[in-house]
Amino acid sequence: VPMHAAGEWRETPVFVRDALAPGHRIRGPAIIAEANATTVVEPGWEAAVTPLDHLVLRRVEARPRRVAIGTDVDPVMLEVFNNLFMSIAEQMGVRLANTAYSVNIKERLDFSCALFDADGGLVANAPHLPVHLGSMGESVRTVIRENAGRIRPGNVYMLNAPYNGGTHLPDITVITPVFEERPANGAAPGILFWVASRGHHAEIGGVTPGSMPPGSRHIEEEGVLFDNFLLVEEGRLRARETIAQLASARYRSRNPDQNMADLRAMIAANEKGVQELRKMVAHFGLEVVHAYMKHVQDNTEEAVRRVIDVLRDGTFAYEMDNGALVRVAIAIDCARRSARIDFTGTSAQLPDNFNAPAAVTMAAVLYVFRTLVADEIPLNAGCLKPLEVVVPEGSMLRPRYPAAVVAGNVETSQYVTDALYGALGVMAGAQGTMNNFTFGNDRYQYYETICGGSGAGRLEARAGGEMHGFDGTDAVHTHMTNTRLTDPEVLEWRFPVLLESFAIRRGSGGAGRWHGGDGVVRRVRFLEPMTAAILSGHRRVPPFGAAGGGDGATGRNWVERADGTRVALGGADSAELAAGDVFVIETPGGGGYGPLSG
Repeated sequence: VPMHAAGEWRETPVFVRDALAPGHRIRGPAIIAEANATTVVEPGWEAAVTPLDHLVLRRVEARPRRVAIGTDVDPVMLEVFNNLFMSIAEQMGVRLANTAYSVNIKERLDFSCALFDADGGLVANAPHLPVHLGSMGESVRTVIRENAGRIRPGNVYMLNAPYNGGTHLPDITVITPVFEERPANGAAPGILFWVASRGHHAEIGGVTPGSMPPGSRHIEEEGVLFDNFLLVEEGRLRARETIAQLASARYRSRNPDQNMADLRAMIAANEKGVQELRKMVAHFGLEVVHAYMKHVQDNTEEAVRRVIDVLRDGTFAYEMDNGALVRVAIAIDCARRSARIDFTGTSAQLPDNFNAPAAVTMAAVLYVFRTLVADEIPLNAGCLKPLEVVVPEGSMLRPRYPAAVVAGNVETSQYVTDALYGALGVMAGAQGTMNNFTFGNDRYQYYETICGGSGAGRLEARAGGEMHGFDGTDAVHTHMTNTRLTDPEVLEWRFPVLLESFAIRRGSGGAGRWHGGDGVVRRVRFLEPMTAAILSGHRRVPPFGAAGGGDGATGRNWVERADGTRVALGGADSAELAAGDVFVIETPGGGGYGPLSG
């Protein structure tokens, strides 16, 4: 029968398996048919029937030499490398989750992993936390800049400095260079790539357990600061030096053993990335891998430019609960297929902790424009190439030391994201907050973010100009956060609390032709005395509706004492909880889109 094998059609014999006896050998190409299977013997292979009547295939001709795929971009190989790079980052995340100790990283998955080129440009990330991933590149570039000429194989660095690519102090970034394994001509090994993981440590010091103090006004009140710290020196973990720094700050870490356990897991996650990148180089060749790192970034850049082609200019001003203002103007340059995102007019650096480091602002821009692209592409540095971003120095979106920033990463980033969507006119405001809830004492420290409603929005116009939209979603983490909530069983096993109830807050989403998603109500009863804190937004200003849609409901926080007394709390507040007290959090709903009459 005719069969296509090794790139061509061939007249191929067909053998009946029952007619073959031990000792028979059949060279490919051939087909062996039996009652419940068909075995294809390719050219260059041989099938042999053993004395036990087993059929064994083995190669009898050497595999022909294959030509390298080359460095010119190929659409099929581009898709292959997109997924290979993403897969490596995802494998790093799996190793981190499996080996971490803290509930925050192991259960809530409050971490991110990514690959970078030799210059620190983001190549690909797993779909972890957008606020981490868009900002990690600056951390990597800080390590490259500050250690030029002194980086050795086996070194691993870490930092959480908000003024050098960090977001806030609980988010520690561990950064590992990937060196050549066998340099040519005995030369010193060079750095080929970088890998990094960023994890939110549930305790890094600060004035309140859980390291998310609602009232901090100076960076030292938020915990221990690491800036370009050498964590591993030529293969040796500097555990003693790391613990010494964790204990040396004015407000030291309450749980350095947990910090070290999670840091070891982050080092292991990075090592997985190093191993997989080296396998990729061994398989495809370094020149090809480097070329496709550039190609995937170029492809992402072009995808964003195609989106820019259909956008229009827009402005938006979004007031926060503390009275600060996020103002953005987006100007589209059709000729250059580029956009200018200008935050001029945003409030100056704040005395509270809602200042967002510049890296966080860039992360929000990167995230928004990536979400406008329908193609399955990695989030990488190519997204930013068509964008000019203006963030005034000394504003709340580019603060100077020693500004407090713990809420900027988790809260202000959400306002920036929604302001960008508002300027583009594509979506109503989401719940616009992460509802950061922390509690603890010297023994326990816990942190979680709580879901709410997402905003409704519009899609493409249908034939005839009819608008097509979508409803918001109930009870989801939105935009710059992407974590899970700890399973109730794990929460109650690891901490002396009872999750009394957790339910959708019906009717909290904004009305409209497409309605906003509903928030949630979460009640946590304490079984022993602890300090609890809430760092949240949209307790005064509601998430906005768009195109005639209604606003979402604001959130609320309060404590119900064991004696029945109710104590109202602000959006950024704390309380001392006794055994039997309940902390209650109602999260905001998302805004609606389009008028009800619509």
